[in-house]
Amino acid sequence: MSRAQRDHGGGLDAAVEGFGGARGEWLDLSTGINPVPYPLPDIPGNTWAALPDSAGQQELLIAARKFWQAPDSAGILAASGVSALISQLPRLAGPATVGISNPTYNEHEAAFRSHGWVPESSGSANVYVHPNNPDGRLFDSEDIKKRHRVLTIIDESFCDVCPENSLIHLTEKKGVIVLKGLGKFWGLAGLRLGFAIARPDTIARLANMLGPWAVSGPAQYVGTSALSDHNWATNTRQRLTQDAAKLDKIVCGSRAQLSGGTSLFRLYEVGEAKRVQDMLAKRHIWSRVFPYSEGLLRLGLPGNEDGWCRLESAVKEL
Repeated sequence: MSRAQRDHGGGLDAAVEGFGGARGEWLDLSTGINPVPYPLPDIPGNTWAALPDSAGQQELLIAARKFWQAPDSAGILAASGVSALISQLPRLAGPATVGISNPTYNEHEAAFRSHGWVPESSGSANVYVHPNNPDGRLFDSEDIKKRHRVLTIIDESFCDVCPENSLIHLTEKKGVIVLKGLGKFWGLAGLRLGFAIARPDTIARLANMLGPWAVSGPAQYVGTSALSDHNWATNTRQRLTQDAAKLDKIVCGSRAQLSGGTSLFRLYEVGEAKRVQDMLAKRHIWSRVFPYSEGLLRLGLPGNEDGWCRLESAVKEL
């Protein structure tokens, strides 16, 4: 799977080129990124001028351990985004066979393929996106333990909307790695801050692969602030739940059927998804369709009242 063949949300520049309008006029609902991001704190000027220090990194990891309630036996590594970690994980073993429950976020398969691994239904390595993107499916911890062989990767990029479902306790087992990030729930995709949680020996190997200064000083500072703000997280989960229900009411009233999702994105069966995407795009609203399905359309959440009104108006005309 080449970089050109990988399918993602976003791509707003291509939408603008195809359907016109200025980029700022578009309502981008093609990703599962929280449209009301964590408010950035005032970042001290010295964090931009100096190399990231070990004290700032340690504060970040302490905040991450507490927020995600990582087992005492687990180590934590911060990196410049979950994608940076995904690209390195296949180097921890193999190459052999890797089991990936498709359809799902396709960077995992692409990373394993690039390192010579062969995708199968189950392998010496197994990958779970939990909750899954795009259908929101959750995986059972006992099933994961039964299938575990050499390497198990649990990508919890969307799990902060439902922390009670986290499988972080499985990191006590050798070869199990849980991935977390601040891009989706916190809405800080541009910060490029991701984490791997696993046994200390695995974390040490990953840290050696990434090299020094894997996280910038400003990212350390913002990440520590975000992960320490538990009240913001609680309030945000409540708002996202309400907004997801509002989105369902708007979209399912137009003969669409809910097919899954999380409180950050919803998946609908709409019949002719590309036609619906184009009709929304003519109104400068960008959505997500999938190359493996003619009927599935994914929508994220509008971030303000104007966005909600635009979407509701557009859906009524479909």
